[in-house]
Amino acid sequence: MADKILIVDDDLDTLRLVGLMLQRQGYQISAATNGQQGLEKAFTEDPDLILLDVMMPDIDGYEVTRRLRQNPATAETPILMFTAKSQLDDKVIGFEAGVNDYLTKPTHPAELQARVKTLLARAGEKKKKAAVEIAEAEEGRGYVIGVLGARGGLGITTLAVNLAAGLLTRTKSEVIVAEMLPGQGSLALELGITATKGLVDLLSLSRVSDITRDKIREMLIHHGSGLDLLLASDRPRDMHLISQVANYEALVAGLSGLARFVTLDLGVGLQPFAAKTLPKCNEILILLEGVPNTIIHTKALIEDIASLGVNKRNINVVLNNRIRSDTQLPSSIVQNKLGYEITATLTPAPEVFTQATRLQAPAVLCQPESLTARQIGKLVDFIVEREALPR
Repeated sequence: MADKILIVDDDLDTLRLVGLMLQRQGYQISAATNGQQGLEKAFTEDPDLILLDVMMPDIDGYEVTRRLRQNPATAETPILMFTAKSQLDDKVIGFEAGVNDYLTKPTHPAELQARVKTLLARAGEKKKKAAVEIAEAEEGRGYVIGVLGARGGLGITTLAVNLAAGLLTRTKSEVIVAEMLPGQGSLALELGITATKGLVDLLSLSRVSDITRDKIREMLIHHGSGLDLLLASDRPRDMHLISQVANYEALVAGLSGLARFVTLDLGVGLQPFAAKTLPKCNEILILLEGVPNTIIHTKALIEDIASLGVNKRNINVVLNNRIRSDTQLPSSIVQNKLGYEITATLTPAPEVFTQATRLQAPAVLCQPESLTARQIGKLVDFIVEREALPR
C-alpha cells in the first residue's frame, strides 16, 4: 500500500503543486488548509508523514507540531516543515517543537522527494524494530486474564484481586493485578495503599515507545500479600485517558512479559481500548449476578466480545450472587436464560469481605478455609489447567 502524506498549508497553490508532485511519485495525498484541520486529519487518518507549513492564520506550524507530539497516535509520525522562513532561529524553534526535517520555500522537487523518501525510510525502520521488540515480548508472554462485567457493582475488582491471590498461593509464581480504568480505581483504598498514579502515568506518556517493561515495572507496587499491583487513580478527571488505545496496547504487552499471570480489571462494558486489549487476553471472565436485566446485558456483552475476533472458548462466565436475597436466580436458571455455560459460582459472604476490607488484604488470604476461598480455588484450578494447554 502506498505511503500516505498529509500536506498542511493555507497556500492553495502549494497544496496543488506539492500534492501533484508527490502523487506522481506514487504517494497517497491528503490535504488540509489550516492547522486545526491538519490536526483533525492527522488524528483520524494516521498519515505516514506530515508536510507542514509554519505560517498559517489559525494555528502556526510550531504549535501544530507540539500538539501532534503530545498525542500518542502521532508522537512518532515524521514531520517535514515546509516554509518560507529561512532564519536559523526559526529552524531551531521547529526542531525543538519536534520537527524531523526542514525545507525552505521554494525548493527543488528533487530535494523535496529525497527528504520525503529519507524520512519515510527511517520511520519504516523504526516500525520494523518495534515489531521485532513486540515479537520478542510475545515469546516471554505470561497468561493474561481480563475481568469485566456488563454493569457496575458486581464485584469485578474483588474477583480480579482474589483470583490473583489464589493463583499466587497455588503456583508460587509472580502475579500482577492491573486496574485498567483511570479515575475509577478502588483497589488502593481496599488494600490501604496511597500511591495510585501508576496507570495514569503510563497512559499519559506522549511516546508509546517509552512504555517499556522497565518503565512498567517502576510503576508496580508490591503488596504485603505478595501481589504486584498497577493501580488506577480515583480522580474522575483522569477518565479521559481511556482513549489512549496505543498506550494500552503497549501496556498489556509489557505486563504480560513481567509475570506468569496477569489479571486485568477492565471495569464495565467495552471501553475504547477493549477492541485491542480483549483479544490479547488468554482468558476473559465476565461477572454477572442472577438478575434478569443483568443476564440480558451479559448476553449482549458476550456477543460483542466475540465480534472482536475472540474465541468464545476463551470467554467464561462467573455468577456472583453477592447478597442474600430471594430475588437472585439459581445458577441453573441463570445459565438457561443466558444460553451460555457458567464456569464458576460465588455465593454471598459479606462477613468474609468485610473482614478483608478491615485487614486490607484479599479475602482468600484472610480466610483460606472459607467457602469463598474454596470457590475461588476452583476457578484458580480452571485457569491453571487452561494455562498448561498449548497456546
